[in-house]
Amino acid sequence: MSDRNKINYLYARGHTTRRSFIASATALGLGATAASGLWTMAAAQTPSPTRGGLLRAGLIGGSTSDTLDPATFNDTFMISVSHAIRDHLVDVGYDNSLQPALAESWETSQDAKTWRFKLRQGVSFSDGKPLTTDDVIASLNLHRGEDSSSGAKGLFETVSDIQADGSDTIVITLSAGDIDFPYLLTDYHVPILPTKDGKADVMSRIGTGLYTLESFEPGVSAELKRNPDAWQAGELGFFDEARILVIADNTARQNAVINGEVDVINRPELRLMQRMARVQGLRAETVTSNIHYTMPMHMDVAPFDNPDFRMAMKYALNREEFIEKVLFGYGKVGNDNPIGPGFRFHDASLPQREFDLDKAKFHIEKAELNGIQVNLSAADAAFVGAVDAAVLMAENVRNIGVNINVVREPNDGYWSNIWLKKPWCTCFWGSRPVEDMMLSIAYRTGAPWNDTHIQIEQLDQLITTARAEIDEEKRRQQYADIQHIIAEQGGSLVPAFAQEVMLLNDKVATTGKYGGGWEMDGGHFIKRWWAA
Repeated sequence: MSDRNKINYLYARGHTTRRSFIASATALGLGATAASGLWTMAAAQTPSPTRGGLLRAGLIGGSTSDTLDPATFNDTFMISVSHAIRDHLVDVGYDNSLQPALAESWETSQDAKTWRFKLRQGVSFSDGKPLTTDDVIASLNLHRGEDSSSGAKGLFETVSDIQADGSDTIVITLSAGDIDFPYLLTDYHVPILPTKDGKADVMSRIGTGLYTLESFEPGVSAELKRNPDAWQAGELGFFDEARILVIADNTARQNAVINGEVDVINRPELRLMQRMARVQGLRAETVTSNIHYTMPMHMDVAPFDNPDFRMAMKYALNREEFIEKVLFGYGKVGNDNPIGPGFRFHDASLPQREFDLDKAKFHIEKAELNGIQVNLSAADAAFVGAVDAAVLMAENVRNIGVNINVVREPNDGYWSNIWLKKPWCTCFWGSRPVEDMMLSIAYRTGAPWNDTHIQIEQLDQLITTARAEIDEEKRRQQYADIQHIIAEQGGSLVPAFAQEVMLLNDKVATTGKYGGGWEMDGGHFIKRWWAA
């Protein structure tokens, strides 16, 4: 590989910091001097961030029930605040690759059961307390054990032990091999917190991140100030301050960015995008991602416990109509499983389920459920257009003798009071970098976020086997089998995989690349973007 090709390769992978670029370049065989020179040359060809200014964001995805406890996070507002004030052991790069963070390197045993993470030296929390192995162990232990209520508990089921080896190494032992395990540590529930009385201080405002939390009012706002002493301060964290507002109302959120009251919003109303494009100084950024929308049914509650009822709903879901009328073209059809086209092991050979009311009616009659009435809960907090999607679904199934009562729920508290509680609702799943991260959270027996209550022993076994399989083709087949089982037997309708859409004004500059892992540049927009 030529030097020029090496630099192109590294930039394509999203190595945007000098430190990570030089480390990766030398690993590819370049000398440190040559790597430094290439960095300078590449930097000259990319936008140059400037420091200073105030970033103002208006986001949907906050709630009055929000807290600083990362185990409870479930949407963009808290994820963005957390990524600004805290760090993880490992990050996800722009190209979905693993990037060093508080762990500067890691290695595993041949069976992928033992993982060793070497901590970065010289890192301190914003109050000056040095980062220690005790902080890391306590933070990770939040998500394991029977008493844990963390949304990431499903990711840590195979973690059997976490120990320190000296002052700079964490050794994590798994009960079963997992070749993607470092990806699980990028989950937004798993930042590293300071310890207090020997336990992770989940409500602490102190972190190792690029910003300090100056004020926080759940469901309303957060104000942040740049931490000049953060370990990444020389490379990221360009705004002096950031003010993040929760604006759940779609019209108010869009008016805020049009009128210049905020600089960026998430989840604009897609039906208005053509009009937004004509607003001077405003631009839309779209990102292909693994974001998907679902309508989960509790498989242990009647009538959703009837496989023919579930199949009837799958045939009665008009996915093309969903793309046209809810996403306005910003997405691709789903196929009733969470492993979409953006995933490495997506099974494109799985037959696409089509809208077919004759087949839907066949299954309703087979289930002897003609004339049944069911509730479907929906709110824009689930996804913009969720209520419209529920109404479309109701109109379709009326033709097969099913009456859906669409229950419009409040946006505030939707994830606390409706999702996981009501037997059928609308739902939004943010992007995840690897298959196991999605499956372990929501499709394993007993997982805290198993929103369909799916419980299939063969599926559990396949998820466990696939995460440890080294042979690429065997692993691909295992994930294909998983997708088939969920699509045929599962309780979730998956109408579409969506593009992430943001609206920014001309006061905000970006690299033009946006990370996966979650919306708003993987939740890292506060520290990656700068004032234009």
